[in-house]
Amino acid sequence: MATNLGTGGKIRREDALEYHATGRPGKLEIAPTKPVTTARDLSLAYSPGVAEPCREIAKDADLSYRYTARGNLVACISNGTAVLGLGDIGPYAAKPVMEGKGVLFKKFADIDVFDIEIDARDVDEMVRIIQSLEPTFGGINLEDIRAPECFELEERLKACMNIPVFHDDQHGTAIISGAALLNAAELAGKKLEDLKVVISGAGASAIACARFYIALGVRRQNIVMVDSKGVIYEGRTEGMNPYKAQFAVPTDKRTLEEAMVGADVFLGLSAAGLVTQDMVRSMADRPIVFALANPDPEISYPDAIAARPDVIMATGRSDYPNQVNNVLGFPYIFRGALDVRARAITENMKLAAAHALARLAREDVPEHVMRAYGGKKLSFGPEYIIPTPFDDRVLWWVAPAVAKAAMEDGVARIQLDLDEYCERLKRSQSRSYRVMRTVVQKAKARQMRIVFPEGDAVPVLQACNILVSEGICTPILLGPEGLIREKIAEYRLDELEKVTIVDPLASPDFDRYARAYWKLRERKGITERLARRFMERRSTFAAMMVRDGKADGMVLGHTMSYPEAIRAPFQILRTIDDKSAAGVYVVVTKNDVKLFADCTVNPDPTAEQLADIAERTAELARYFDLEPRIAMLSYANFGSSETKSPAKMAEAARILKERRPDLVVDGEMQVDTALVPELREELFPFSTLRDAANVLIFPNLDAANISYKLLARMAGAEVIGPILLGMRHAVNVVQLRAGVNEIVNLAAITAIKAQADGFDF
Repeated sequence: MATNLGTGGKIRREDALEYHATGRPGKLEIAPTKPVTTARDLSLAYSPGVAEPCREIAKDADLSYRYTARGNLVACISNGTAVLGLGDIGPYAAKPVMEGKGVLFKKFADIDVFDIEIDARDVDEMVRIIQSLEPTFGGINLEDIRAPECFELEERLKACMNIPVFHDDQHGTAIISGAALLNAAELAGKKLEDLKVVISGAGASAIACARFYIALGVRRQNIVMVDSKGVIYEGRTEGMNPYKAQFAVPTDKRTLEEAMVGADVFLGLSAAGLVTQDMVRSMADRPIVFALANPDPEISYPDAIAARPDVIMATGRSDYPNQVNNVLGFPYIFRGALDVRARAITENMKLAAAHALARLAREDVPEHVMRAYGGKKLSFGPEYIIPTPFDDRVLWWVAPAVAKAAMEDGVARIQLDLDEYCERLKRSQSRSYRVMRTVVQKAKARQMRIVFPEGDAVPVLQACNILVSEGICTPILLGPEGLIREKIAEYRLDELEKVTIVDPLASPDFDRYARAYWKLRERKGITERLARRFMERRSTFAAMMVRDGKADGMVLGHTMSYPEAIRAPFQILRTIDDKSAAGVYVVVTKNDVKLFADCTVNPDPTAEQLADIAERTAELARYFDLEPRIAMLSYANFGSSETKSPAKMAEAARILKERRPDLVVDGEMQVDTALVPELREELFPFSTLRDAANVLIFPNLDAANISYKLLARMAGAEVIGPILLGMRHAVNVVQLRAGVNEIVNLAAITAIKAQADGFDF
């Protein structure tokens, strides 16, 4: 279990247990990929229709790749004897880890996984079990199996199986750190064959890294390996096995401290705190230090930099530069191997992955990747020697390189056009995983003060605990301080220990806010006495805080209806240029992102209002790295009906085209016309819309609200929102009884709106 994506904050035991137990237990499910709604569908899926592919596969086993899911199916197999940080916890306790690995395979490379935990420790027995699974899978990923058994197991399985077998604990770290080594050596001005390497640790990862570094060009005699007994030297007998013996060297050095004197490279795969600043100072000029003990390295990044400013440093952590993270490797290695139906993962395929990662790190980093990491400048150099784990380009750099090596090595069953394959990967990559991550990282750039009127609601408190832990924003909670403090203690929300709590009734600003509200609403039927009563409402007080500059934005709605929640922000904070506000949902499907508007505010907007809504939604789309393509939706296509609603949508399109000729917009049109370019080009070649629309403007609230909820409830789409557009200040209203994640997402979006960095939505 070498993958650590990082959180930016502490994960509480309660949160982790609730995450795994809530709803459907675990993290994975099996879903059908063919229709199974009619009797005919069922007859095709099972008896009698299933007999036909069975007969074909019986004649040619390779046809299992054509007629079943085998070609995109990997087994994550463990016996739980070496779970990182947990040790020998057994197969039952290893299951959450294997499910998690399956999630990463699916998320990063769209590979399906069955996690298989086997209650076996004998290598002969494990070989028999795993070998018998070959007809089911396109590949085998071994995980968390102790050394030295893991070496023998992989070697024997590779010899007897005709599908890829890959022990990620060995090769994952080797490949990613190998890519980092290629670039670090270049930056240090050193040749691989001249490097003197010290490796702390002699387990599966350490031995695999040593072997891989030799394959890259490091000389075996220049590697000194150190385990818990000291340097592995020729003639040593204590704590040895055949795999360690391969790296025994003639030397009089016996300790890690002695071995590091004059070394060019330190690779740590051992335990926290083993390396001191003096040991780093004793290394050669421009030393390379990969301290990969997890979660705490052999020496911390700040300590190493302080000891040697010329050091090139990598760790396994996400909060420092150069994270050596296995997720940069295994999903994409298997993606390339599966797509050519490889019989094995060869040494050249692993080398190809490392070199591809090293080359990618030397490329210019796209702006959206840098924005996803808080806008930090990323360019090839000592603080950027490997790509970041969430760089989406890794898919189409590594997988084609692996596929190419497989074809060259003769282990590929099919040949690919690599240019076409690369384009296919770009088109198919899911964007859902990075939608909110991009927003969160942007929010972290500047800490905005977001006020939560429902500060005593437990889900709001839990969300704020995450917001503080992740550094997304600075919450301000409204409500009785004693009650809120009690709930913080009861639910162990430690990150909220220093949170600001404001009780409106006890606030020194209460009288001033009441008078200001009265002046603001005195011609709207509000008396001074009524103003004081309204100010007792936390939603009103919160809006006044934002208006007064005591808060940068507000999020509310968990305990009240949407119309009730939105009333105070509309009255006090108002809309931009007094135009229409709108509620937009970001609808995330498997491979796409769409924006739906207006889903929450305007029951029956006019054509002018629809043009305003579309214009603001287009600006929001750009904030999600989408180039807006706007469709004005209707039940009719381009004048096929002369009734009121289609005519309104056509007029809205006309107004927006006239106002913003730079925007791509057309309508009125049906949903399939908007989303299927081939259909539109065949029937309506005059349309100015190109490609599938990603901003969908609905004719009324009924249509928009029903549509997004149908997709969420019946089609499994993820929805983010509603995002309130058109307000002068940063305000968002969650749906009644919104969950913790929904509150966190809208708070992050509110924070970036509050930053007011040029996006007027």
